[in-house]
Amino acid sequence: MRIACEKEIGRQRYRLYKEQEAIGQAEISGGQLTGLEVAADWRGRGYGSYLLKEVLRANGGFDTAAETCFTTALPDPDNRPAWALAKRFGFVRQGDRLCRHHLPDLTAVRLVQNLLASLLQPGGLYIDATCGNGHDTLFLCGLAGPQGHVLGLDIQPMAVQATNTLLAQNGMEHVGQAILADHRELLRFAAAGSADCVMFNFGWLPGAPHEVHSQAEASLEAVRAALEALKPGGVLSAVLYSGKVIGRSEKTAVLDYLEHLPLTRYTVLVCRFANWADTAPLPCLVIKRPAIC
Repeated sequence: MRIACEKEIGRQRYRLYKEQEAIGQAEISGGQLTGLEVAADWRGRGYGSYLLKEVLRANGGFDTAAETCFTTALPDPDNRPAWALAKRFGFVRQGDRLCRHHLPDLTAVRLVQNLLASLLQPGGLYIDATCGNGHDTLFLCGLAGPQGHVLGLDIQPMAVQATNTLLAQNGMEHVGQAILADHRELLRFAAAGSADCVMFNFGWLPGAPHEVHSQAEASLEAVRAALEALKPGGVLSAVLYSGKVIGRSEKTAVLDYLEHLPLTRYTVLVCRFANWADTAPLPCLVIKRPAIC
């Protein structure tokens, strides 16, 4: 069984083949799904479900990080299999159409990004202290805007290269840059009291061996340096991890340090997902309070 796709500008046609025989077809254009059909002799065997799933997948319908919306015409009232198929894949009736609206999953990283976007203003200095593959760095470039500056740090050359490539692909190379450096040394690149935001996404580099990951002692040094680099009103964010490979030492040490920061100087938020596993990522924010005169 295979699916062939014919692409035109703004439109894709899909055909489902069983060996050499075309047994189903579908078309999608601008999020509108039309013409999904399975040959009569092949109905009731799951082929329509398979075809719809693959069409949605090919157009980002199962992307956990993206918002998608698909619409299609209402089936005939008596076409119970079509209604059941639509329900199975999350289509609901909206007026004279069926609509499947998928919102991005809320992850620890996305929650931190949403909070930072509500707290920070364009311009200024933003630091991604663990730039990894560059997605947080790119996010910070969007916050900083053309008048701001974003610096990404990582000790792995492949992470620095991936980040700079991503920034260039998105036209952000004039706003942000990643360099090969230890996050403990960020005060070499940002004077005390100069940074609007410092982001940490601890753990390991996605796509790299999991045995290479951040460690408690180095992470604590980096957090201390970041707090010194923040200007009054600046924000530090940290996503902490634990698990079979990484253990709990880093998560426990950083969390304990943050929870004991003096209230007169810092506001600390720990955003625990109460119904997730105990090993789930833990988002934390620290807001540096203005000095009391």
